[in-house]
Amino acid sequence: MQYNDASSPGYSGPFEPGERELAEIPSVEVISRAAVMLLSASAERLGLSHADPDASPHRDLDEARRLITALAGLVTSSAEYLGAHAGPLREGLQSVQKAFREASAVPDAPGQGPGEKYTGPG
Repeated sequence: MQYNDASSPGYSGPFEPGERELAEIPSVEVISRAAVMLLSASAERLGLSHADPDASPHRDLDEARRLITALAGLVTSSAEYLGAHAGPLREGLQSVQKAFREASAVPDAPGQGPGEKYTGPG
């Protein structure tokens, strides 16, 4: 299986055949790319790419909760392997967790927010 990056001609997605063999990509890069995808999707589902997040047609807090929880599990379980990437990914995770809390009409109890079973209360 091959993998190409977004700057490659003909790029059509993160898991489409392309120029690089998947076996050649270091694990830290695979994990980081998966985390960035989860982080980006979480932000989209929170409506953060829209000028008014409350009016975003992509806003879906239930979907955002699932994505943030998956991101928290990935970042927490792989932090020891991420090296310099761990800090920025943790910061991104904390940012979407905070944005989720701010967007929720009914706040979650401490430790019950998205991903908090992995990260602890924010």
